[in-house]
Amino acid sequence: MRKFLLAIFTLSLFTSCVTINQGMVGVKRQRGVIDPEVLYEGRVSINPFNTVVFKIPTQIVNQRVELPLPSKEGLTIQSEISIQYHVKAASAAELLKEVGLGYQNQLILPVFRSTTSDVSARYFAKDMHSGQRANIESEIKTRMNEILEKYGITIDNVLLKSIKLPAGLTRAIEEKLEAEQEAQRMQFVKQQQEADAERRIIEAKGEREVVILEAEAEKKTLELRAEAQANATRMQAEADAKANQLIGQSLSEELLKYRAIEAFTKLASSPNTKLMINPTGIPLWGLPQDFMNISQTTVKKNQ
Repeated sequence: MRKFLLAIFTLSLFTSCVTINQGMVGVKRQRGVIDPEVLYEGRVSINPFNTVVFKIPTQIVNQRVELPLPSKEGLTIQSEISIQYHVKAASAAELLKEVGLGYQNQLILPVFRSTTSDVSARYFAKDMHSGQRANIESEIKTRMNEILEKYGITIDNVLLKSIKLPAGLTRAIEEKLEAEQEAQRMQFVKQQQEADAERRIIEAKGEREVVILEAEAEKKTLELRAEAQANATRMQAEADAKANQLIGQSLSEELLKYRAIEAFTKLASSPNTKLMINPTGIPLWGLPQDFMNISQTTVKKNQ
């Protein structure tokens, strides 16, 4: 039993455990030499007498930097910038070997200061306070990644959080922005007026076309009505002519004589004094005796 406890104690003297937390990797250094094998999350047994484990974060790190920036016109702009970066897990051992644990101060920040100054010197001060801001951030990020990528460091974002321009320049920029906004507003008003004028023109054209269409429709209606009236008149005339033709065809000499006799008979039976003239040449033979007597009496009375 004593031998067993002694063995455990002896083993514990020569071994120890190291825990690698989430979002970190470990790099061992044995007898002053960096082990290229990277240790990932979990517990790792090491010999505490000849081995040291360095823990390197692989999560995104936010580094805030206050930095004076030169502008294209020679002004100095006070700025506050955030750098967001992370270390690639597989490159941790190489980074530790090439740069060491102080890679942020020895590598990232010097590259950042140099790159930021180079980029900002190609822009006017007003550009850092306007829409060019995003272009400046993107260009700084791209140039830093070109340098740091070989060390296993990736720049995720460069953010210009605060830009402090000289007081006079700030006021000039504000006035210019106000003038541009006023110009844009006037342009908008102009566009609205042009659109309104165009709308009125379209409405006037539409009303004119409606009037033209109504006039054409009325004209067409009158033409159709006149045509219909002419057709009706023509058809009535044709019908009358046809009727007269049929009547003329149906009248015979005997029928005409008979109708004349009927007329004289009705006339003779009237109690009023009358003079009958027969211009038709139709003989009155066959008339009733009373008709003849009445005729003679009428003649005598007239004499």
